Amino acid sequence: MTALAPYLSVFAARFQLVLQYRAAALAGFATQCWFGVIRILIFAAFYAGGAAGQPLSFADAVAYTWLGQAFLAFLPWSGDPDVAEMVRSGSVAYERLRPVDTYGWWYARLLAWSLARVAPRAGLMFALAGLVIPLAGLGKWGLAPPPSPQAAVLFALSALAMVLLSTAMMMIINIIVVAAMNDRGANTLAAPLVNVLSGMVVPLAFFPDAWKIPLRLQPFAGLVDIPYSIYFGGLAGREALVGIALQVAWTAVFVLLGRWWLGRAMARLQVQGG
Repeated sequence: MTALAPYLSVFAARFQLVLQYRAAALAGFATQCWFGVIRILIFAAFYAGGAAGQPLSFADAVAYTWLGQAFLAFLPWSGDPDVAEMVRSGSVAYERLRPVDTYGWWYARLLAWSLARVAPRAGLMFALAGLVIPLAGLGKWGLAPPPSPQAAVLFALSALAMVLLSTAMMMIINIIVVAAMNDRGANTLAAPLVNVLSGMVVPLAFFPDAWKIPLRLQPFAGLVDIPYSIYFGGLAGREALVGIALQVAWTAVFVLLGRWWLGRAMARLQVQGG
């Protein structure tokens, strides 16, 4: 525990710091509700137009949408803004002097940043979509619970894997920022890749059949499509376990790659000034 103390301390400190921005959380929640309603209305029009035999039912599409809005801030659209600022100011050089593992230190900070941004928005979103909307008599527009206790447990495991995978991906963006000494390129490229390949824009189930297996195997599926499909039972039993195993495997790949690459980038780091 002594070895973990610095990482737990920086996690707790940043989590509490980011959690203080209540106005930002409420604004984010309102914005995500707005876009969630728009996406659900698009699905409603799609299914009302005679979209029979689709891989997702309307109820599944609604659940997919509300979950996507609840966990939106976990998508690795960019790296840690503090790391980008350190690169701009040159203070990133001080990170080489800390008596801790730089990768673990940044990972803990980034994990706290993500969780603190998501926690209040997700709590409000689940309360609205899972409780308020059904109580208002609009059950078909709300977030239904998982179909079974087994699905709920598997979703919890997949959601945990999703968080760890997302953080590992954002660490790769951080390292690109350090290596390139600029954050614009990495952040610009990350968003479209994540949005399309994760299933956030269009659920991966709607892609052509020949594409489904390759799309499910690639790492971005673990951010959206796999956990949300497990939630409403689209992936169950052995398929759900395989999906979770893929999330864990890709997380390990990104962590190993990130540790090697960060060490190489920090060893070659040059800071100019004077």
